[in-house]
Amino acid sequence: MDTLSPPIITSTLSIPYSNSSVLVRSHGLSSLILRKPRSPAANLSLISSRSSFTRASAVEHGKSSVSIDLSDPNWKRKYEREFEERFSIPHITDVFPDAEAIRSTFCLKMRSPTEEFVGGYPSDEEWHGYINNNDRVLLKVISYSSPTSAGAECIDSDCSWVEQWIHRAGPREKIYFRPEQVKAAIITCGGLCPGLNDVIRHIVITLEIYGVKNIVGIPFGYKGFSDKDLTEMPLSRKVVQNIHLSGGSLLGVSRGGPSVSEIVDSMEERGINMLFVLGGNGTHAGANAIHNECRKRKMKVAVVGVPKTIDNDILHMDKTFGFDTAVEEAQRAINSAYIEAHSAYHGIGIVKLMGRNSGFIAMQASLASGQVDICLIPEVPFNIHGPNGVLKHLKYLIETKGSAVICVAEGAGQNLLEKTNAKDASGNTILGDFGVHIQQETKKYFKEVSMPVDVKYIDPTYMIRAVRANASDGILCTVLGQNAVHGAFAGYSGITVGIINTHYAYLPIPEVIAYPKSVDPNSRMWHRCLTSTGQPDFI
Repeated sequence: MDTLSPPIITSTLSIPYSNSSVLVRSHGLSSLILRKPRSPAANLSLISSRSSFTRASAVEHGKSSVSIDLSDPNWKRKYEREFEERFSIPHITDVFPDAEAIRSTFCLKMRSPTEEFVGGYPSDEEWHGYINNNDRVLLKVISYSSPTSAGAECIDSDCSWVEQWIHRAGPREKIYFRPEQVKAAIITCGGLCPGLNDVIRHIVITLEIYGVKNIVGIPFGYKGFSDKDLTEMPLSRKVVQNIHLSGGSLLGVSRGGPSVSEIVDSMEERGINMLFVLGGNGTHAGANAIHNECRKRKMKVAVVGVPKTIDNDILHMDKTFGFDTAVEEAQRAINSAYIEAHSAYHGIGIVKLMGRNSGFIAMQASLASGQVDICLIPEVPFNIHGPNGVLKHLKYLIETKGSAVICVAEGAGQNLLEKTNAKDASGNTILGDFGVHIQQETKKYFKEVSMPVDVKYIDPTYMIRAVRANASDGILCTVLGQNAVHGAFAGYSGITVGIINTHYAYLPIPEVIAYPKSVDPNSRMWHRCLTSTGQPDFI
């Protein structure tokens, strides 16, 4: 599966500015120039391996560069046009210009639950619950006045405001699939994440409201398309009614799978013309490859993704489902570590949380708990040893407070561990266990300085992944599932749905999988975390 999709390449721009050229990287939906410097760790996060569907990395400087002349009075409009072209979402009519558009069978006004929706909604009464195709959501809502503002993203020296609009999600008045002709399939890929069952449930419920009768689940991710021992699972509202009361996935999960060609062959054989894919960056790369292959074969198929990553590392979105639950559940582990540390003589509690490339869970859990003294994330470099190292500060905390709590993201400190180059079934590098490493280094250090300590180490990863979604994630999953179905019926394909500035929107898949989203060390949220912990720079 290493050849399923071509490399995803982020564009670069060479822009004349103050008599000099500045080469910058495009950040998907964000501004094309980051005027503030990024940390080495942040830059490294742009060059991250992904699943076996794509081994893309950030483009080297100079490739695919475009020149923008800021002295051109029309440069803003040119920028906006380029943005609009990149984030225009694929539609069935791109391949089938004569595709029939029919009146939507999704209408919640004066409908009977026993009505059949063949041929369209039968009422003559107008309903005002639809989204116009020209509705847009504003991506950026802060107008930075200076490139030195925390988290600033600027195009020119004046931080000029440039509007960036993306497609609003929701039901359309016209649809491009007749419900009685639809066979919809749902798959869940990657690792477990709170909320998977909630999304499955609402995809099924919304499909039935449209009038779809043929809904199936493909077991164990992409593998279910090729393994003859794995059969489709018929889905209906009756089947999924209570699945959200449990964690995990009704359909099962797995990493890796067959080639794109095999998957699309299987879809043709099964008669699947709507595919809903729940997964992270690699899974979405696979969904995009499937979408492209279906277009190549001129198959009228809608492929829609729902971003699933507990790490919250999908570009441009406020958050992904499972993240709020993970932060909430992490409080239990942090509180336990605090009680253990506070109750012991010279107690130290260490908690390792999820976050391969991005430290969002560790950062927000530390901020929420108010009990963490040191938070270590992949985006911010640090030393363990030395006069400014973590251990020296830890000794200070023990001497002054008598106890300490450390929260680390799983991807933190990988430069301090021995590389194995081993990879999992999705092609992700298997990380070294930094939590165990810092536990051992802590014990060794305090033994060397002849100071007794009581170190407790907690890794709640699999306990957090397996819980059911909390109320916040339950709402998010419900709306994501509904909007995924609305997007498919509206004729869009090769898209994913997400929440952006509190509104739901559709985005073309390539723009959200270019690289993992990461914590900006110059952001206000990271600054807030540092204020909460009181930790210094460990460099």
